[in-house]
Amino acid sequence: MLEDYRAPVGEEDRTKAGLAVHLVAARTGALPDRMTARGRLDPLSSRARWLAMYLSHIAFGWTLERVGHVFGMNRTTVSAACRWVEDERDSRAIDDLLEQLEACIAGLYDAPRWEMPQ
Repeated sequence: MLEDYRAPVGEEDRTKAGLAVHLVAARTGALPDRMTARGRLDPLSSRARWLAMYLSHIAFGWTLERVGHVFGMNRTTVSAACRWVEDERDSRAIDDLLEQLEACIAGLYDAPRWEMPQ
């Protein structure tokens, strides 16, 4: 029996994806643990995860394949999620939400990195 393929994912990618998940969760009311659960999700968690994947693709400039690796999905699933979000951006509310979240991420990652003293 074949096991699920899992690409190695670095801690920085996990941190960034976690940020996207938590930002979307904070604004949508979805639960981060549900958004990252395996298997079939309820509609709120599923759509919130799609938003987080799309946000990771756009805000971090990740390829669909990289988003898939980080979220544990195949590229085709990520592509379908991103297409759904693109279609939903016709809604002013979702477009505004994504612009705000993209700006939030840019504000965090465009600033110089601060190293904690040891």
